[in-house]
Amino acid sequence: MRVSIITVVFNGAEHVRDCIESILNQTYSDIEYIIVDGKSTDGTVDIVRSYGTKIAQFVSEPDKGLYDAMNKGIQMATGEVIGLLNADDFYRHNRVIENMVATFERTDSDAVYGDMIYVDRSDTQKLTRYWRSGWYTENAFLWGWMPGHLSFFAKRWLYEQYGVFRLDMKSAADYELMLRFIHKNKAKLTYMDEVTIVMRAGGISNSSLKNRIRANKEDRVAWELNGLTPYFFTLWLKPLRKLSQYITKPPALNSKVTKG
Repeated sequence: MRVSIITVVFNGAEHVRDCIESILNQTYSDIEYIIVDGKSTDGTVDIVRSYGTKIAQFVSEPDKGLYDAMNKGIQMATGEVIGLLNADDFYRHNRVIENMVATFERTDSDAVYGDMIYVDRSDTQKLTRYWRSGWYTENAFLWGWMPGHLSFFAKRWLYEQYGVFRLDMKSAADYELMLRFIHKNKAKLTYMDEVTIVMRAGGISNSSLKNRIRANKEDRVAWELNGLTPYFFTLWLKPLRKLSQYITKPPALNSKVTKG
């Protein structure tokens, strides 16, 4: 089973090497690694090119943002399974892809997902948040549930049949895509009960009231675009679920986070 991993990056020279190494050091051998760069000017391109043919496909050109770059990568992918890993982030250990493929083969699922941890941007041993996705049950989206996007590996046919990221959704494009795949079109899911992704804290934040209200509006549009109706409390349960992520500790927290 070939797995296509897509990294999108723009001026990510500070951390992109950690991301690349975490993929190249995976124990699973049949990985097609695709990097889509938004015409970086900080040395990112030179770093990527230094890996030569270890990067299966590389493009550096202007894009319309994060999700446009992801869509480019998806269109380039030839693997049966597609995963996404942003340039600031890395896999928790070198068996993530091996474990994921074994899960697909054991369960014949359409998509597989796991857990994520967020760490300090400078000190990756300093935990800031633990996203435990937990097992999926039917209609869980109505109760504010969603898996961590970067922990989500999907069969390529899902993108081919149900579409890629909507560029008009801004920060809610990942939520809308998973709502479309899972809740609307009933993709068969399996949960990997382990931390698979390490994310550096930062990026688009919904921590302020203004950002949360904006995100709530985008989430509501995601349901409307798919002809779906949430409960009156669904879109407020979604951010409330995140509160426990700042309190709960992941298993084996004391073991060192590896970046390759």
